[in-house]
Amino acid sequence: MLTKKNIFLLFFLLCLSTTFNAQTKPISQKKVLALINEATGLMKNEKYEKSLIKARIALTKAIEINDDYLIATCYNTIAANFDGISEFEKAYFYYKKGLVYANKTDNNELKNWLYNNLGNIYCFDKKEYKTGIYYYKKSLQYSRKIADSSQIVFTNLNITWAYFDIGDFKSGYPYLQFTNKYNSKFGDESICVAVNMLNGMYHGHQNEPEKAASFFEKAIELGIKNDEKSDLSFTHQEYSKFLLKQKDYKKAYENLAQYNVLTAEINNEEKIKKTNLAGINLEIDEYKREIDNIETKYETKEQLLLDRQYKNKQISIIIISILLLILILFYFFFQNNQLKEKNKYKNIQSKIQQNIINASVSGQEIERKKIAAFLHDNISALLSSAGLHLSVFNAKHKIDSEEITKMKQILNEAHDKVRDLSHELLPSLLARFGLYYALNDLCEKNSNSSITFEYSSPTECSTRYNEDFEMKMYFIVTELLNNIIKHSNAQNASLNIEEKNKTLYIHVRDNGKGFNIEQYKSIEGFGLNQIKARVRNINGDIIIKSKIKLGTSIQIHVPITYID
Repeated sequence: MLTKKNIFLLFFLLCLSTTFNAQTKPISQKKVLALINEATGLMKNEKYEKSLIKARIALTKAIEINDDYLIATCYNTIAANFDGISEFEKAYFYYKKGLVYANKTDNNELKNWLYNNLGNIYCFDKKEYKTGIYYYKKSLQYSRKIADSSQIVFTNLNITWAYFDIGDFKSGYPYLQFTNKYNSKFGDESICVAVNMLNGMYHGHQNEPEKAASFFEKAIELGIKNDEKSDLSFTHQEYSKFLLKQKDYKKAYENLAQYNVLTAEINNEEKIKKTNLAGINLEIDEYKREIDNIETKYETKEQLLLDRQYKNKQISIIIISILLLILILFYFFFQNNQLKEKNKYKNIQSKIQQNIINASVSGQEIERKKIAAFLHDNISALLSSAGLHLSVFNAKHKIDSEEITKMKQILNEAHDKVRDLSHELLPSLLARFGLYYALNDLCEKNSNSSITFEYSSPTECSTRYNEDFEMKMYFIVTELLNNIIKHSNAQNASLNIEEKNKTLYIHVRDNGKGFNIEQYKSIEGFGLNQIKARVRNINGDIIIKSKIKLGTSIQIHVPITYID
């Protein structure tokens, strides 16, 4: 893979030469391009010292004419020189600087190569694979924008290798699939060793030893044939790991030995190369300082202007911020006042509505009592008297008339209906025996084949309270049971009533269809509104819990009014 990196650099430099010649620039820009091309040619011939000197001159001119593309290209050339003499930290430094200027341009080809080279540095030199993968993926985006099919295949290969190196085969496999699919069309022989090795690694991970061995052997064959020492050494290393897992210790040792031999050869070549460059290495730090001074010199004047503009901008921002803050505070103050007025209006409206409901409920109860008394004491008495007089008249005159018989039946029926209506308005059981007997009777009357009401109470049935209090509680429970019958579709319901600490606790439950509490809060039914109003009118609390298909539970806590 190190070989591939050098291939990328050489390929990029060749592309730069073509791009530069195709661009139409002013004379000064053409001179800078000529210097960069000259520096590129020297670097390809491994004359790094001369190449760096030319690149430094080109950078000076590029900064003078303030051309972001040329500045980025100069930094990339300088970084590539340092990359070539294995000064990776300095290469990284100048690639990053080049990327800053490249991002100010619309040249996607330059961005593609800078991101790719930074990906190489992170993955192979810094061993920071996640960051390296990020840069490779950015490079891949720009490769697609410029439709560079060859570079797309290369970058997919690099991403695959990076993922496989950290053991993330799942993430790397899609990129391997892409490389396998398009390598024959857009790739070249230089990556065939790596492609086969990565396929061997993947199939080894998938526990497919035959396929894995086949790919590793093919990679070794191609590596020997094309003298790809770097990729061949990695292939021997990965193959030895695979063979070790397969417990083929002899063959694993042989491949590991081959890896060590190749690595030693590569290291020796690097040492010879560095020995030849000893003179350059002594001047590298000084060169770096000179390069930095070039940019600093031209940045100083710009920085003074930028500082002045920045201060003016800061003052403008502060003034605008103060004005905006004043406007926001005024807006919130105005909104707060409006909200207070709205809440005040709502509270008044709510109190009025509550008073209307309370008055309506109280009026209904008073009228109910009056009508019940009137029906019982007057209408019922009159009907009974009329029936008695008719019976006396019939006995005296001994008239056997069908009309008189029917009249007696009608009077008896009217008397029964008036009595039932009177008891419904004010149950006689409630008046005679109290709340507990009346509610027990109410549960029995409402129970039928469709629904069963279960009554329970630990309190003595003979317990009595204030007559008005009993009547109010009776009709509240009656309304709750009516709601269950009409709306719940329940099969079972229960009523529990208990006196505790001078408070009456009523709990009504059913196993019906339930309802949405939030919807109930926003759109209340009149029946529930009336029940809540009645409970609050006697200083009580009501808690309603319900879930769709899980039934409803209503609890009422009311302070008891005892008999004076």
